[in-house]
Amino acid sequence: MITIVSGTNRPGSNTLKVAKEYQRILKEKGVATGLFSLEGVNLMQRNADFEKIEQEIIIPTNTFIFIVPEYNGSFPGALKLLFDTSSSHTIWYHKHALITGNATGRAGNLRGMDHLADILNYLKITVHPNKLPISAVNKLMDGEGKFTDAGTLHAIDNQLNEFLNWKCR
Repeated sequence: MITIVSGTNRPGSNTLKVAKEYQRILKEKGVATGLFSLEGVNLMQRNADFEKIEQEIIIPTNTFIFIVPEYNGSFPGALKLLFDTSSSHTIWYHKHALITGNATGRAGNLRGMDHLADILNYLKITVHPNKLPISAVNKLMDGEGKFTDAGTLHAIDNQLNEFLNWKCR
């Protein structure tokens, strides 16, 4: 099972739009995915709702696609809380991940993707080497949240094809 994680809890984020675009593109490739948004999730305490997320999303998923915005030169604390609030690090062990950064600025969250990759490696998650930074994301999408930039769509398509071929080995 592949789950796309929209790595912010900020309502109305570009990150969720990018995550939905990844899901759409993968569907066109015949790949079914789940989509998990941190929006509205209480990540500050371990309760029945959080345990349900573990049981229904984290544990059954063997492959994650993390879409992460740039927050203060890194990635959102809400995403870090997802890992920190988990009952055990072992529920993350030996899974695979793809990381895509997005920012309204020009670096596409390069530093944040590296920070996240380090944490994922600590959790024994194998991270695909093609981490895609998407810069000026707000200028690359239309009002409905669909990418209109051919170069960005080509880069995403290449990244996903590499990832799917790598994951199938």
